[in-house]
Parts: sequence; C-alpha cells; structure tokens
Amino acid sequence: MRMGRLTLAAAALLLMATAGFPAGTPLSGTDRHSLSSDAFEPRGAAPRPPVQRPRHEPPFGAFVGSWDDYIPQIGKYAQWLGNANMQVGHTYLAGNGWADIEGEPVVLGLWSQWRLADPSRLLVLGVPMLVPNEAHVPDGEVAKLLGQGARGDFDSHFLRLARRLVALGGADTVITLGWEMNGITYTHRCKPDPSAWKAYWRRIVGVMRSVPGQRFRFDFAPNRGLDAIPWTKCYPGDDVVDIVGMDSYDQPAGSTFDDYVREPYGLQDQVEFAAKHGKSVSYPEWGLFRNGDNPDFVRRMVDWMRTHDTAYQTVTDYCPHGFFQCRSNPRSTAAFKQLMAGSPGAPQVVPTAPPAPVAPVAPTRPAVPSPSVAPTPPGATPSPSAGASPSPSPTRTPSRR
Repeated sequence: MRMGRLTLAAAALLLMATAGFPAGTPLSGTDRHSLSSDAFEPRGAAPRPPVQRPRHEPPFGAFVGSWDDYIPQIGKYAQWLGNANMQVGHTYLAGNGWADIEGEPVVLGLWSQWRLADPSRLLVLGVPMLVPNEAHVPDGEVAKLLGQGARGDFDSHFLRLARRLVALGGADTVITLGWEMNGITYTHRCKPDPSAWKAYWRRIVGVMRSVPGQRFRFDFAPNRGLDAIPWTKCYPGDDVVDIVGMDSYDQPAGSTFDDYVREPYGLQDQVEFAAKHGKSVSYPEWGLFRNGDNPDFVRRMVDWMRTHDTAYQTVTDYCPHGFFQCRSNPRSTAAFKQLMAGSPGAPQVVPTAPPAPVAPVAPTRPAVPSPSVAPTPPGATPSPSAGASPSPSPTRTPSRR
C-alpha cells in the first residue's frame, strides 16, 4: 500500500495540467502592503536586517517517499552522489483521518531508528493540522474546524503523536506543521480564518511541547510568493516557531531565479523576515517544475541555500522535480551532482533541553468524532492551489511497486 514511481509521475503530470494562479505573479507595492499584517519595507526605504551567512554546508537530504520502505533509498541516493553525507530524512503523515495524525508506530519507529543511527542526522516530519487534508473542504467548513482546533477539540491526537515520537526515539524531530498554509490545496490552509489558524498552531505546539523529553522544533513553511494569502498574516509568533521555511519550486513558467528572489513574499523577504525574528531558514521542498530541465535554477537555488542561514534543505525527488529518481532532467541532474557529490554535510546541533513552555494548556477536550474517510484511490491527487507547489501526497494506495 504505497505510492509507486508511476503513480507519482502521473500525479506530477496532472499537477502540470491543472495549474492555477502562479505563486510568482507580482503585485504592486500598494497591493503588497495593504495585504500584509507584517509588511516588509519597500526595497531601499529602510535598512535591511542582517542576514546570517553560514560557514558550512547546510544539512541536506531529499524526499524520496513517505513510508518505511523508502528509507533504503536515502543510502542509494547518497552513493549516487559519491557517498555524500545526506543527513536529512523527510517524510509526511497522511491526512485521511485522525489516526493518521497520531502516526503509525511502525513507520515512525523505523524513521526514528534511521535518525538515531547517526547523531548528525535530522528527521523532518510533515504533520497536517486537519483531516481530511486533501478533500477540497469548503472555506466555511475549514474556518469551523480551525475554530474547533483552537478550542482544543483535537488536542488528544497531537498529544498521542508527540508521545509516540518521544517513545520511539524521534524526540528531536523537526515538525513542518501545516505546511503550505498560504495556499488552497490543503484543509489546513490559513486564509479562511487567519486568527483561528494562528491560535490553533499555538495550541498544537503547546500540547506537543508538554510531553516530557521532547525537543521538537517547529518549522513554519509556506509556499514561496503570495499564493492565496500573504504568509506573514499566518505567522503565529516567535515563541512557537523555531525555523522559517519555504517550499520553492521553479514556477511559474518563464520566470527567472531573480524573480523568485525579488517577488513579494519570496526568497529575499523570507530571509529578511527570519533575520528580523531571530530564526534560521529552511527549504523543506524545492525542485524543478514548470520551466523544465533548468540547470540554472538548480545552481542558483543551491548557492542561495549555501549562502544563507539554512537549517536544512530537502529536494523533492521524483519527476518532474528531481534528479535521482527522474531521468527527464539530464542537464539539471549533471549540475546537481557536480554541486553535491561527496558533500560532507554539516555538524548537526540539536537542542539538548526542551524549549520553554509557551503557555499552560487547558485540559484536553474529547476529540470530535470525524466521519470515516475512504483512502485516496490509486493515482488520485488533489488539484493544486493557486500557484501551489507540487507537494507529494503521503496517502497510501493499495498497490505495491
């Protein structure tokens, strides 16, 4: 019951055929600042905050598949890169029902064992905030669910997840909670009620940090660009965010890397926002997309990540986005191998003590029973958000490779 390569390729082709409003569409300066609750100063209007520059290769890895039997692919990928030190394992929880959010013990256990086998490794786990997470839930229902979450109705599921991770050895996992919240693809999107979304994020972090022994870090990871709502309107607060991430694919068609740097809520805004808030940055998802085999994007993206305060980066590696599992990008693959082959990685420093609690968490209310949700049929994929990045769906399918 896994998503095989043919299914991933079909999903990617469907995404390419159903593109919406591109994330990189520019806004006027007036539009940009009227939309943002934490507006950036126009270029040149005020001194920019200092942006940290690392002295080492950021820890890197690749998304190669969500389930436990994809773990050996990381070693094969590292060998393909001349025994590079691929330190980051990236996986996702499915979002069909609340049992998915609590985490499958076998899968969490095997990923945690991979992490524990080397102290320099890092496990990154995408955690949906609502279920069903890819079911085209209307905005009104999303707002209602966000309100329930902010009141504590779903606390027990995140508490169970946190306890399982700690018990299985994943106490220092990086959680990309509610990733790409500024888009429209996922039920855990922010736009229907930004205030409730932020309160719910804070609630989840408080619940998960209440578990003894945890050292979780929480990564706030929107899509690059405006998308459906400025991601600054969704930022829940410095005390509940450890890393400011960004999913960054080579889209829209015809755009250049300089466009991705300069666009409203793009790469430059990300690093300046992170510096202002005392956070490092990350790139949990990046890769090729609507501009085809584009080695310039690869070179510029790797250079960008190497010259900013990047906590980690993981490329999405299946067609049309990646290199190791996709033969459609030979020029980009050659560039990626030249840049990353034999990379020693970086010493990974993880917290040795749990962060200070954000606020007392009220007693957990019983979770509202959710209707049973049928698994996504083989090969099915949700339509992308306006300019959304092509995030891999972690939904299990009945077919095996």
